[in-house]
Amino acid sequence: MTYRELIEEHKKKYPGAEARGNEPMSAHTSLRIGGKAASYFEPASAEELESIILSCRAGGLRCFVLGKGSNVLFADGELELAVISTSGLSEIKTEGETVTAGAGAALSKIASAALAASLTGLETLHGIPGSLGGAVYMNAGAYGGEIKDVCESVTVVEDGEIREYARDACDFSYRHSVFEEKDAVIVSARLRLKPGDPDEIRAKMRDLSERRREKQPLEFPSAGSTFKRPAGDYAARLIEAAGLKGRAIGGAQVSEKHAGFLINRGGATFDDFYGLMETVKKEVFEHSGILLEPEVRIIK
Repeated sequence: MTYRELIEEHKKKYPGAEARGNEPMSAHTSLRIGGKAASYFEPASAEELESIILSCRAGGLRCFVLGKGSNVLFADGELELAVISTSGLSEIKTEGETVTAGAGAALSKIASAALAASLTGLETLHGIPGSLGGAVYMNAGAYGGEIKDVCESVTVVEDGEIREYARDACDFSYRHSVFEEKDAVIVSARLRLKPGDPDEIRAKMRDLSERRREKQPLEFPSAGSTFKRPAGDYAARLIEAAGLKGRAIGGAQVSEKHAGFLINRGGATFDDFYGLMETVKKEVFEHSGILLEPEVRIIK
């Protein structure tokens, strides 16, 4: 099966489905870098997503599930790859002290829905520019809060079936979940929150947003923190101590505002960004003896 045949087969099975070829990944990632995927899908249900994955496996085709693209670096050029976006799985429901949302739902919108229901627990995640699926996959966090703190269960497509994982089975740790080792695709998650005062929740969200604007280079495309926090230290401090703040390769640059962010200052290519990541890793190791581990997922 070819990637074009995959699209045609899927449209026959799901008339009106969002499925197309030669889709630029630069339009679907926060870095604004990436070539054209051979096929691209936006399934509207877990069953449709499952169907695409099974077709890819049967046809021997590579596939990659994409959330909001806030933590991904795609190679340039023609990508022999079927990209499955979860953007169509974005429904958010609140019931009592729980919020259930699709993998494609933006963390900011989920946090806003929780605020509307006077529920607290998502304030620290409000400003993360990612989707729930991606947040669960890597146990995203900020300002002392992580998705594991509120995640009650996760629904996935695995081995051709829809299954549910309780929180304890997710093996959450720093920037890690069991789904990084499993051939499973997250389709939704249920979050357990607590009743809170809307004014206090809103004030905390506003305060954290202001702190982000002051300290982070939000005016440039980036993937957020490019490297994971090493034990007992901070990637930004190590990068700055190595004299790398402001270092650039082509259109990619270590932010002068926050060294933990590598940014696309304009026209950066995959080679620019990846080359800068490797340079930072090498020079930080030479300076401190600490090998930084990328937080960004690299898809070639």
